[in-house]
Amino acid sequence: MPQDSAPSLLHDTAPATPGEPPAAASRPVYDAAFDWIDTARAARHRAGLVRTLRPRPADSPLLDLASNDYLGLARHPEVTRGAAAAAHRWGAGATGSRLVTGSTELHARLEAELAAFCGFEAALVLSSGYAANLAAVTALTAPGTLVVSDAGNHASLIDGCRLSRARTEVTPHADPEAVRTALTGHDGRALAVTDAVFSVDGDAAPLPALAEVCRSAGAALLVDDAHGLGVLGDGGRGALWAAGLAGDGDVVTTVTLSKSLGSQGGAVLGPARVIEHLVNTARSFIFDTGLAPAAVGGALTALRLLRREPQRAARAGQVARELHDRLTAAGLAAVRPDAAVVSVRAPSPESAVRWAADCRAAGLAVGCFRPPSVPDGISRLRLTARADLTDAQLDTAVGTVVATAPTA
Repeated sequence: MPQDSAPSLLHDTAPATPGEPPAAASRPVYDAAFDWIDTARAARHRAGLVRTLRPRPADSPLLDLASNDYLGLARHPEVTRGAAAAAHRWGAGATGSRLVTGSTELHARLEAELAAFCGFEAALVLSSGYAANLAAVTALTAPGTLVVSDAGNHASLIDGCRLSRARTEVTPHADPEAVRTALTGHDGRALAVTDAVFSVDGDAAPLPALAEVCRSAGAALLVDDAHGLGVLGDGGRGALWAAGLAGDGDVVTTVTLSKSLGSQGGAVLGPARVIEHLVNTARSFIFDTGLAPAAVGGALTALRLLRREPQRAARAGQVARELHDRLTAAGLAAVRPDAAVVSVRAPSPESAVRWAADCRAAGLAVGCFRPPSVPDGISRLRLTARADLTDAQLDTAVGTVVATAPTA
């Protein structure tokens, strides 16, 4: 096929609709191997817990308060040019794992600048924030290690605990004294793991108190700062910087490049000896293809832009606080944000789903969290503040959420 006649990847094309599955009587007997999926699917439908993919167009008409693009950089012209230039220079893919052919000079540059920006000695870039958390938890533990995990932690930290083969004790949410109790009497390696900013309600962990508890027990502290980087700390340098813990020898943090930096990927930051240890032992780093150059270039450009325009971090926090204040003034139960996530309680799972759908119909995209995705059983809308929201867009967002709010 001539190159000019190849189908374009820049335009939406709908796949052919698959036909109905063959009747049970005409199916081979071995097709029954996955019949249990039909039972599970029916149960999800009965519980109202079916998830569906909703592809968005390149130019969505919706006002976006659902994504994690806190600084509005995902489509910033400078960032997209940086991603495109990296793809042209280094190729569409990393071509291999980081230890084979997947490490480029661009990866090394991003790691050096990210570590310096956040105040840590070294950094290691991985293909996602999820992979970064798996790498950090599993590489820093072993059978016999005690891991103390906050009950509100992200699924990637939870999965890291499960894969680590360490003994894990889950403590009540944001409770340093419960962490102290869990660590008391343990003889051997110990690691406390927590989100810096919890993604459901947007509340921040008590990091100084947690660090004091860990140090009194000789334990290390691992903090997932996915929702703090770009929003908290001086010019968006992160929650560890804000807590005065950045660069400390017993502290490791993970970040994502897909939220405030508007790109893709994740990183682990900490002492150089910790990063060297991960390079040699972390399976989600060793056996995974390196982050694509375009994502590296986009993240590096966004990081430099944030360093040049630190006011973006302050603006994201200002928008979040204004959302909270105006929604609570209207009588809604919104949780006061510590970063850029604003949680608004709903009366029930059904009303939360309906509320989000009504917002969408009115032109506003919001997140919807409900059981079992939230361990506390409370359904809510999740709004994300963005530094690039105009005052008029903020008015529209508040007005829409209030006008569509369920009465019961």
